[in-house]
Amino acid sequence: MISTPRPFEPGAAMSIVCATNFSDAARRASTLAAELARKAGTSLWLVHVLNPDSVRAFGKALLGSAEAVLSDETKRLEQLGVKVEPVLLTGEPAVMLEGFCREQGASLVVASRAADESPFGGEGGTVDRMAQSLTVPLLVMRDPAPLEAWVRGERSLKVFLGVDRSLPFEAARDWVLTLSKGGRVDVVGGRVYWPEEEARRLGLRQALAFGDALPELQHVLERECAELLAPLAQGGTPVRARVEMGVGRIADHLVDLAEQEHADLLVVGTHHRRALGRLWSVSRHALRLARMSVVCVPAQAMAVGTDTPLPEYREVMVATDFSETGNRAVAHAFALTAPGGTVHLVHATESKPSLEEEAQMREQLSALVPKSANDRSVRLNIIPGSKDVVATLAQTAERLGVSAIVMGTHGRSGWKRAVLGSVTQSLLLRTDRPVLVVRPPAT
Repeated sequence: MISTPRPFEPGAAMSIVCATNFSDAARRASTLAAELARKAGTSLWLVHVLNPDSVRAFGKALLGSAEAVLSDETKRLEQLGVKVEPVLLTGEPAVMLEGFCREQGASLVVASRAADESPFGGEGGTVDRMAQSLTVPLLVMRDPAPLEAWVRGERSLKVFLGVDRSLPFEAARDWVLTLSKGGRVDVVGGRVYWPEEEARRLGLRQALAFGDALPELQHVLERECAELLAPLAQGGTPVRARVEMGVGRIADHLVDLAEQEHADLLVVGTHHRRALGRLWSVSRHALRLARMSVVCVPAQAMAVGTDTPLPEYREVMVATDFSETGNRAVAHAFALTAPGGTVHLVHATESKPSLEEEAQMREQLSALVPKSANDRSVRLNIIPGSKDVVATLAQTAERLGVSAIVMGTHGRSGWKRAVLGSVTQSLLLRTDRPVLVVRPPAT
């Protein structure tokens, strides 16, 4: 597989693209882009896209004028000590820039939005369309001063990173990690949640009043947020988390939290939502509402191939119904768990067991622990009253925050599978966590 270019990594083969319309804000953005390119030791593509209708109306006069202004801007930026390649394109800006970035293997696009622009003035504008079409990170500059000072090594950069469990978030987290290679970065991770939705996902009690959250729910989400931010902390970046309950659009809360933290840069992942889905797009609304610079990172910007970090399974859940097949899965769970990690042995019951029955079940679970697995911690979990075993297991995995799930399967097929169903198969449809399925040996 091909590796995605990563900015600020030594020897990285990549380039930065700056989209300009020659406004005052665009000139400051191109200056910032040139400083970033110089810091990364790479070239800068300075791109201006002409409207095709204007080209047809004014012809060579417009082309000549645009080329002259682009040439002057190129000369100005080259005085900063960076190689600048001017490019003049014609067409719809977002479409042309997306194609150009693919051709050049760009790793970052820099654009501008005036600091005094109305938060609703960009409705359907070029920057909005770029954020929804580019497959590389887009830095939309509001106030360049903090970024310029960071590039010069005069101060650290305070980054507010929107956190959730999604591929775009992982891409955004990876981007912040590579950004930290260019200078000191202090990160605050912000997680905004809806209490009712998260309580259902985790199988926890919901508060009686709308909009309230119980302490247990807050605690689980804080732990989950810390785990999601852990790769940044392991890279040496100072990281702090804020987990806040929200009502309404998440983007509004994220922008408010970023302002409370006096962030220089707001970084969010983007799903590239279409049609009505864009009404709930966090990145789309963050671009309009934020008064600080914003970076939108699409899932396509994730590191692939040789840059992909190896996952480490430190928290693994294995569920058994005490059948031969279910019990065989336990050893596989210990084999999958990294030394020093924890294996959660789970047994779900349809009715609430007596104290004596629960003690007996715990003894059964304990007897399944391999003697050779003394470098892993073990936690026994009896989950009573599980009418819907699949939902219970999925919620338990979320609540425990496990890295992977191990399940045994009876290997039924044909009519037996259709009639009896499969807990393992149903769980695969209910969770987005990795699942190791242990099949019985062929007979």
